[in-house]
Amino acid sequence: MNINSSNSNGSLLDRDGRASKVETYSFTVEPFHVDFTGHLFMGVLGNHLLNAAEHHSHRRGWGIDQLNEEHLSWVLSRLCIELEEMPSQYDHVEVETWVESVMKLFTERNFLIRNADDGRIYGYARSIWAMIDVETRQPSNLLELRNGDILNYVLTADEKPCPIVKYGRPTPNLSFKAGEKETHYSDVDINGHINSIKYIEHILDLFYEQKLPVHTGVEQGKAPRIRRFEIAYKAESYWGESLTFFTEDSAGSSVCGCPTTTTNVEIRKHVDAIEKPAGETVVQAKVFWEE
Repeated sequence: MNINSSNSNGSLLDRDGRASKVETYSFTVEPFHVDFTGHLFMGVLGNHLLNAAEHHSHRRGWGIDQLNEEHLSWVLSRLCIELEEMPSQYDHVEVETWVESVMKLFTERNFLIRNADDGRIYGYARSIWAMIDVETRQPSNLLELRNGDILNYVLTADEKPCPIVKYGRPTPNLSFKAGEKETHYSDVDINGHINSIKYIEHILDLFYEQKLPVHTGVEQGKAPRIRRFEIAYKAESYWGESLTFFTEDSAGSSVCGCPTTTTNVEIRKHVDAIEKPAGETVVQAKVFWEE
């Protein structure tokens, strides 16, 4: 696993002596990170995207460890991954990441995912992040922190386009109860709540269990192909809480020119609680897939 800036000597300056705004993060798809089709798990790809984001931020003074000294931390609000192709076992992959915009409470970060050997593009991703005070759990004004230093690292959409569309509107109040999941030790991240990528893994576990007969997919080495995955984080959940999954399928969508079916997902906690039987929405997601 390698981390590179646009300048091979490790400087944050590009060839023209300007501050680099793009970071390149490299990794190899290991055999223990692929599914039974030989392709990278979506959750592992998500972790690599977050690693790329952290290294980009850290090298510019905005990393988690640096922010923790000021009782601050990044929190992922939204993530959208759109793929022409999922990397396969032993592929050498590069992830480029950059900040597209900074607003008062949120910043937009984009990713390009490509093969390091032949340059073909696997896909792109978009994300939205908030900065919170780790003690109060309240958002911080990004434009006021460090005299607006973060604005020095913005590459606008005109300067470096990200061709995939932004996030769609989630489908709320789903009624079909598809499953439940208890949260455990391995679900919890450094912020003390359920890790953002764990939700993706839990959703896809449920998704494939619904779409594939038991053992058939493994035996045939086939699975529905996910073209796009959108997830919005609405509230925190914690170790020991029970999560209830609601789903709804809808046809008629299209991604990368391919017809897809959309599985809408809503994850709630405290379902059937006396004070609020419908529960509290934690995550809303959309899985666009082709059979």
